[in-house]
Amino acid sequence: MKSKNQTHAVEFLLLGLSEDPELQPVLFGLLLSMYLVTVLGNLLIILAVSSDSHLHTPMYFFLSNLSLADICSISTLVPKMLLNIQTESKAISYAGCLAQVYFFVVFLCMDNLLLTVMAYDRYVAICHPLYYTVIMNPRLCVLLVLICVLISTVVALLHTLLLLRLSFCKHLEIPHFFCDVTQVLKMACSNTLINNIVVYLSTTLLGIGPVSGIIFSYTRIVSSILRIPSTGGRYKAFSTCGSHLSVVSLFYGTALGVYLSSAVTDSPRKATVASVMYVLVTPMLNPFIYSLRNKDMKGALRKLTLGTFSMS
Repeated sequence: MKSKNQTHAVEFLLLGLSEDPELQPVLFGLLLSMYLVTVLGNLLIILAVSSDSHLHTPMYFFLSNLSLADICSISTLVPKMLLNIQTESKAISYAGCLAQVYFFVVFLCMDNLLLTVMAYDRYVAICHPLYYTVIMNPRLCVLLVLICVLISTVVALLHTLLLLRLSFCKHLEIPHFFCDVTQVLKMACSNTLINNIVVYLSTTLLGIGPVSGIIFSYTRIVSSILRIPSTGGRYKAFSTCGSHLSVVSLFYGTALGVYLSSAVTDSPRKATVASVMYVLVTPMLNPFIYSLRNKDMKGALRKLTLGTFSMS
């Protein structure tokens, strides 16, 4: 591939999780199971929140948006992985790769920003309970979600447009199971300085900013909880944050694991396997964390299930 004009004819090869032919049926079954569990679990969260009037609060409004982002995120990656395994092909088109980059960055940023918004919601609920309904009014909640969507869209569009200016000449095998921005940049034969700067800046800003917001919120939350005189009151206050704190720990913990595995090991395959936890397992576990640790959510899911069975 010598000409920049020929870039659009490029096909990338996604090496996936394993090149062992004997493992492909196992991977297909595992990925399909994870995908179905993730979609069903997050869909149940959305249906439970929308059907139960007791859950029409800011916290569950943000949770339903987080579940929707998780469904979209995993749907960006897994169906293509399943198709490639089924057809015994590793190819993904140039347009398909760019589309995957765009949508994955959008929904990854959405997860990141929504977790920060949810931390702010818990901060207001615990530190300013008397003004909670005034501060976290429906208009502000919708506005916060729209801001998350706008920032995520702009960041993803910036990455995608900068990829369009590159030409790809050789080494088109991506040692990953999806078109990750950093891996695609390694395939380019043109100057990627601007792209790398944007990746570094966006990762830094979208990492430090939300994490700082979450740490600030929970610092104030813990401080307020410790001032509550009764043990029961402290437990009740902290229990409203338990699920969110677990999801935050899982999200950023696995992200840190992917970063450290990429920095420590020279094997792209090991880094790819580590990213499975971050990209695929985290969206699958989120519904279980919220449904198992939250009495209101368990009650709503029980009503939804009983209502479904009674209708049938």
